[in-house]
Amino acid sequence: MRIALVGCGAVTQAVYVPLLSRRRDLFEVSAVCDLSRTLADAVGDRLGAARRYTAVAEMLAEGGFEAVVVLASGSHGETVRQALAAGYAVLCEKPLALTRAEVAALPEGRLMVGYMKQYDPAVRRAEELLAELGGPEVIRAVEVTVLHPSGESQLAFANLTQAGDVDAGLLASLRAAEGELVSRALGEQAPEQVRHLYGVALGSICHDLSLLRRFTGSPAEISHVETWGPAPGSIEISGTLPVRGRFSIRWHYLEDYPAYRETVAIHHDRGSLELVFPSPYLMNAPTRLTVVSGSESRTHWREVTEAFEVQLAAFHAYVNDGKPPLTDAGGGLEDIVTAQRIAARYAVQHDLPLGGEAA
Repeated sequence: MRIALVGCGAVTQAVYVPLLSRRRDLFEVSAVCDLSRTLADAVGDRLGAARRYTAVAEMLAEGGFEAVVVLASGSHGETVRQALAAGYAVLCEKPLALTRAEVAALPEGRLMVGYMKQYDPAVRRAEELLAELGGPEVIRAVEVTVLHPSGESQLAFANLTQAGDVDAGLLASLRAAEGELVSRALGEQAPEQVRHLYGVALGSICHDLSLLRRFTGSPAEISHVETWGPAPGSIEISGTLPVRGRFSIRWHYLEDYPAYRETVAIHHDRGSLELVFPSPYLMNAPTRLTVVSGSESRTHWREVTEAFEVQLAAFHAYVNDGKPPLTDAGGGLEDIVTAQRIAARYAVQHDLPLGGEAA
């Protein structure tokens, strides 16, 4: 399947380039696009893509591919809208967008939102075990802890090509446009701490929201939200699950922490299922699933199959065979709504102004 890549930054270079290089049985990268011609050339050279662009509209108009993989930072809403309108299938990295309005504006088409942890073999095994136990009805609690070091430390091994050739005025206008989207989501008067919380919820915690959707469904209520520590700081979110039980998420940015670590524990009536995720940038590093039964016996399960690679294969199967993705536009919208509910709860607790969609 011939594809085009939009965005040639960190995740593209560290993750997608090596995976697409070894999955040439499934994909041919025909074109790449980035605001930086330096990055477009670097990724194009590594993947053998002859056509390189700095404007999405030009790339879509010239065509020569069947699908678009959107990997750029920030909101993806407008790029996805243009690609779907032009008739291409789309794999879009999370988040799908920053506002509900962007999702509502999307035309009909084939869209898959990329939450690679949903495709992790350990997660799929945990889903199977939970279904055997009785599903969401047996869950007492889901407890999530994320220890998040700096992106620079996580990517130090990757030897990334850096961009220094993008016009400063263009970058400023794009940042302003993104700020306007956040204002549409949270209101013009929303203070910086609410905007920051929303950014972390959609940029990182959304992975855990996507797992909640798989295991239990999106939260029924956001009961409590707190932040503390120097920015990006720590975030705590808790609430009720849609069928039974409660959830808690504790996210800590620890710049010098030795390695990324994410733990998702599902406590049910007869034991626990605990998932421990490594850094997402380390290819084929296994997620560990520990199964604790009522008799206190422990079973450890792990597999080195790369979740990002499974996700790419699932996109291929979606486009060519019609196999539905685990997250479509509706799932992406659910996470945007939950992130806005998180921001709204925090604003109410601290008597802060809030408007826009989140109000």
